[in-house]
Amino acid sequence: MSELIKVYCTNLERYVEVAGGTTLVEIARMVEDDLGFKPICAHVNNKTEALAYPVYAPKDVEFLNRRAPSGERAYVRSLCMMLYSAVSRLYPGRKLRIEHSVSRGYFCRLEGPGGIDTGAITAEMRALNAADIPFERHEGRTEEVAEIFRRQGLDDKVLLLHTVHEPYTVYYTLGDLADSYYGCLAPSTGHIDVFALTPYEDGMLLRAFDTENPEMPPIPVPQAKMFNAFTAYQSFNRIVGVSNVGELNEEVDRGNTSQLINVAEALHNKYIAAIADEITRRYHEDGVRVILVAGPSSSGKTTTTKRLAIQLMTNLLRPVMISLDNYFVNREFTPRDADGDYDFESLYALDLAKFNEDLTDILAGKEVELPTYSFELGKRLYTGEKVRLGAGDVLLMEGIHGLNPELTVSIPENVKFRIYVSALTTLSIDDHNWVPTTDNRLLRRIVRDYKYRGTSAAETLRRWPSVRRGEERWIFPYQENADATFNSSLIFELGVMRDYADKVLRDVHSDEPEYAAAYRLRKFMSYFRPIPMEVIPPTSLLREFLGGSSFHY
Repeated sequence: MSELIKVYCTNLERYVEVAGGTTLVEIARMVEDDLGFKPICAHVNNKTEALAYPVYAPKDVEFLNRRAPSGERAYVRSLCMMLYSAVSRLYPGRKLRIEHSVSRGYFCRLEGPGGIDTGAITAEMRALNAADIPFERHEGRTEEVAEIFRRQGLDDKVLLLHTVHEPYTVYYTLGDLADSYYGCLAPSTGHIDVFALTPYEDGMLLRAFDTENPEMPPIPVPQAKMFNAFTAYQSFNRIVGVSNVGELNEEVDRGNTSQLINVAEALHNKYIAAIADEITRRYHEDGVRVILVAGPSSSGKTTTTKRLAIQLMTNLLRPVMISLDNYFVNREFTPRDADGDYDFESLYALDLAKFNEDLTDILAGKEVELPTYSFELGKRLYTGEKVRLGAGDVLLMEGIHGLNPELTVSIPENVKFRIYVSALTTLSIDDHNWVPTTDNRLLRRIVRDYKYRGTSAAETLRRWPSVRRGEERWIFPYQENADATFNSSLIFELGVMRDYADKVLRDVHSDEPEYAAAYRLRKFMSYFRPIPMEVIPPTSLLREFLGGSSFHY
């Protein structure tokens, strides 16, 4: 008879006595009346685990629903495997690619000749949900798992396994179909009951549940410019022969890293130069004088703005820099968020009236004294810095609100040029696992905050949900207002950041709530072969986060 052990359920703040080897799903059934929701996965000692996880020793267990970040990821992974199963049944021999997030869903392509009937695929997925089939977790010798994937035509997964060099590999089965996902899945298809699949561009848009209304899929939003930016970089990936992590690892092992870096950096230069050329044309034809650069946290706005300034000067335009931060309202007038903290990401943390008054005067040819904001004092100061626009001068401003029309409501539209910057990661782990742009930016921020601001990875992870809420409210709704979109991602960057980020993330201890996120990111980074930082040029956007830039920040 198994020895009884005590599991502390943090949801209920009490111990549950169980036999050794009892699974989390069995424990969940024991407390389901008190729990009040149907869990999809759990944190065990602050590490995300599937509900099939057996408990053999005392643990802290927090059961998670689909709305928790780890729960949502488990839900989406499970939904993707259901899509793969449905496609394999209806379109045998065709390859499914789940490429990136867009329009509040996930863009998918079905390669091979023939059309796509999203209604038939949806019906097949609904049947899987009704059948409540378990997602079964397995672990096997990597060479044997690779052979399973090879028989299913998943060559991208085979390549990844061969370049990661792990002796054993975790994979999942749904019926007789195998797949791998880099995190846990739901217990069964019965948990995945809210989704939609609809035609989108030349493929399909897969939507899970709306985080604000979990009983419905989210309503898509138009994001044609974002989609085009993704598509352009995917074309570049195909040209250089690196579309997934396995192919990137192969290039590293072959010693082709320098060539890949040079080409990727040249592409950045090309796009920034093209934006500068368009601004110059609009300057001469439409009278553009105000250039606004916006984007979410750690998107690389600052370096993009500095490199754009150089390209504008080569076009005989002189950029005059104005910092939006200097227009913060005095501290006592700063709005507060739902937790009562100062909300510096709110548009109304800026003195919009004074900002528009100064811009209007500057564009009218007047000399204007610019404010300086003292974060120490929490107030604006005037130190005698003045600006006047001359012939060939343009205002260049960076800030998260640049695409919001309310920021420059008093300025005529024809004189404004808006640029949206974000790390729109187009590299996939494999055909069914994409690299989330949010994770790319989060890793940049973790490295930068630790290196330049003395902020621990745990603190950055703790604050990240608040940052994301601010982005959802103040940045993402205005993406499509941009006159140009710049993708700041670099195909090689996660290989460069791998070892540095892993070192910083290891400082997050297992007794901290942020450990689950830190462990997930470390596992994700482990798939990348390391690339030495020394090979990155000093003008690279990546230097904004890693250090060694020739730009002054």
